[in-house]
Amino acid sequence: MKLYTIGFTKKDARTFFGLLIDNQVRTIIDVRIHNQSQLAGFTKKEDLPYFLEKIAGIGYVHLIEAAPEESLMKDLHSGKITWQAFETTYRDLLAKRKVFEKMDQNILDNGCLLCSEPTPEHCHRRLFAEYLKERIPDLEIVHL
Repeated sequence: MKLYTIGFTKKDARTFFGLLIDNQVRTIIDVRIHNQSQLAGFTKKEDLPYFLEKIAGIGYVHLIEAAPEESLMKDLHSGKITWQAFETTYRDLLAKRKVFEKMDQNILDNGCLLCSEPTPEHCHRRLFAEYLKERIPDLEIVHL
């Protein structure tokens, strides 16, 4: 089973949708806290499901349970906590929320975790993908 991750920042629509199509993504799993901001551009909540379906026949799920708490993100961006502290707190939050147990695991097969960060190194989508791999050992993670 393959699970992709993608960030939309620093990607135009052609690149973003092209990567999804080229990799045969079946479902976008949106793990953002805020998916309606103006910064989201073509990935705003009102537009993205439409674009995904019309351009590529891709489904859309907003898995808000996998998004970090807003206060945690603020603490990270303000420098109040380190990336390592963020990782630990976020992983604890996923376990506390029982995200894996509550989610429809079928969406993971050729699914793609969506967030805004351009690369996965310091993005919670990578941490969530790793959390899922701990529970599904044969899960292959591909960062687009």
